[in-house]
Amino acid sequence: MEASTRLKKIDNLHIVFWLIKDSCWMLELRWLGAIVMVPTLYLALYIIYKTKNTKEFYLNIAIFFWILANSFWMMMEFFFDDHFRTFAIIPFALGFLFVAMFYYKSIFLDKKNS
Repeated sequence: MEASTRLKKIDNLHIVFWLIKDSCWMLELRWLGAIVMVPTLYLALYIIYKTKNTKEFYLNIAIFFWILANSFWMMMEFFFDDHFRTFAIIPFALGFLFVAMFYYKSIFLDKKNS
């Protein structure tokens, strides 16, 4: 199987886990949401590793931080009476930083190399 096809299948599976995790959050299925969070984050890290030499690397890091922030928020709501939810701003902010890096590299550095 071609590497890009395999990565696309993993990315699609990652989306399925992500949707299950968020559905568990919405339905308040605490333990299932906590369990599904693990493969969701693992696959996000795997995709980052596999795209390390591409432009999408920075977007994939941003996606990882988005999922991490949402997972943290979910866990705070489920198991800690939501006291520390505001700390989710840290991975959210890191996600925005990596999106900015993606656009900086895409817009400004690509113009210099043209």
